[in-house]
Amino acid sequence: MASPGELTLHLDEALLPDGIRRDVTLRIAGGIITDLATDAAPAPGAERLRGLTLPGMPNLHSHAFQRGMAGLAERRGEGTDSFWTWREVMYRFLDRLDPEDVQALAAQAFVEMIEGGFTALAEFHYLHHDPQGRPYAERAAMAQAIASAAAETGLGLTLLPVLYRFGNFGQAAPAQGQRRFLNDRDGYQRLVEASRLAIAPLDDARLGLAPHSLRAVATEDLAWLAGLDPDCPLHIHVAEQLREVEDSRALTGRRPVELLLDHVALDQRWCLIHATHLSGEERDAIARSGAVAGLCPITESSLGDGIFDGVRYREAAGRFGIGSDSNIQIDAGSELRQLEYSQRLRDRGRALLAPPGTSTGVALWQQACAGGAQACGRAIGRIAPGCRADLVTLDPDHPALLGKSGEIALDSAVFAGNALPLSTVFIGGRKLVGEGRHHRREAVRGRFATVMRKLLS
Repeated sequence: MASPGELTLHLDEALLPDGIRRDVTLRIAGGIITDLATDAAPAPGAERLRGLTLPGMPNLHSHAFQRGMAGLAERRGEGTDSFWTWREVMYRFLDRLDPEDVQALAAQAFVEMIEGGFTALAEFHYLHHDPQGRPYAERAAMAQAIASAAAETGLGLTLLPVLYRFGNFGQAAPAQGQRRFLNDRDGYQRLVEASRLAIAPLDDARLGLAPHSLRAVATEDLAWLAGLDPDCPLHIHVAEQLREVEDSRALTGRRPVELLLDHVALDQRWCLIHATHLSGEERDAIARSGAVAGLCPITESSLGDGIFDGVRYREAAGRFGIGSDSNIQIDAGSELRQLEYSQRLRDRGRALLAPPGTSTGVALWQQACAGGAQACGRAIGRIAPGCRADLVTLDPDHPALLGKSGEIALDSAVFAGNALPLSTVFIGGRKLVGEGRHHRREAVRGRFATVMRKLLS
């Protein structure tokens, strides 16, 4: 999709880095904001965006194909259900998928992301091989499916091909259900290069790297992988489940984040997904490092992972972003609401993730945008010159927003809307959503319906 030409927008209100301002004029060229003026009269020919416009939210963690299995793992088993029993359902579901299926599932997830306020994505991509675990003739066939879905829908993409070698700490043999994920180092390098070619036609796409988890790689793989591209983003699952912490301590003598810190120089390149079960020392070490905690509150609630220590992490000036992970519900406002509500339930207080005297909605949106942009490795997440023109405008006529403006409008959008009440979305200066609907919604949904009926028949 080619970059758009020049465009001028007049925003009634906009959330800028220094707060909410009125009558904002943006000039956009090649998908980038080139000029910005506040308290400005509408320029001739400018398109007006009514209501409050926000920087588009980066989604820093997703497994797009899992949109197709949403709702399939809610039947109680005979024993205790957990993340580990959910994972078995996931393994059975993905055994049916081919690249065409993944493209249809991803496109549906991406449309829903854009309609839910996400304008960029870091896709944690570990489904690489055919159902027998053999590489496709085109090694990055699955990555090409993800790239194709991003091209069709317009979602900004950071693709994270995942290195997955083992089944647990101590280099345990992988399970049968993991065979589609596996690569040795040589195979992974070939996958990375093929993935780089797969995203090359996309506008402003980025390649990152991802050791799946400390369970799935050897500790010596971490520095090796980080050295493959010294500038790219690095993402890893860590300390999601208590059993993971217990296994790590039993087999290595260290907690997961302690083990990670022993083997890598944690810095701003890293995004630690979940990081749910941390000691105080681990939590503060992440905050000091400048790494991002990748929080997925809806999925973490669904899987019974636990509650991230957001209050103490904020006090330590830690950085965070949000992701839709298993894609059971896709909405940026709902992720932020779930994050804040989890803190309230644990600590029995209110407005816990906002600094004193500030709007909770504004604080959450700005912090998650900043962390998500860092994790995606792209100039996004801010309405400012030099950044991509990724813009989400709230619907001022929605019942949750009637008569409201400024900070109260954003607080209401996050905490009083069933889903984020948006009207318009621009990504890279292209208008992809009008009146709350993505322009490819029906075509994408039709293919998704065909694939789902086939998969579940």
